[in-house]
Amino acid sequence: MAETRYHAATPEIKDSCFSLPPEMFEQVQRVKDEEGRDMSELVREALRLYMEDRELRWEQRRERLRSQQANQSEEDDQGGHSNE
Repeated sequence: MAETRYHAATPEIKDSCFSLPPEMFEQVQRVKDEEGRDMSELVREALRLYMEDRELRWEQRRERLRSQQANQSEEDDQGGHSNE
């Protein structure tokens, strides 16, 4: 579980503590070293990308629902009868 607290140096930043499985930690360490970045940068980027992807998935679901509702409404307007 993540622990969140305010960062003393910059109050608008919060610190979080989280755990990773050893394999994932090693992967992150390699990427961090290869890219010359720190753990916080990588975690912020990963979360930012996740949140963007999550919002896109939600929008796609909403669009599918709207489309299904529109199709259902058209069928209801036609009385559910086919033109046979």
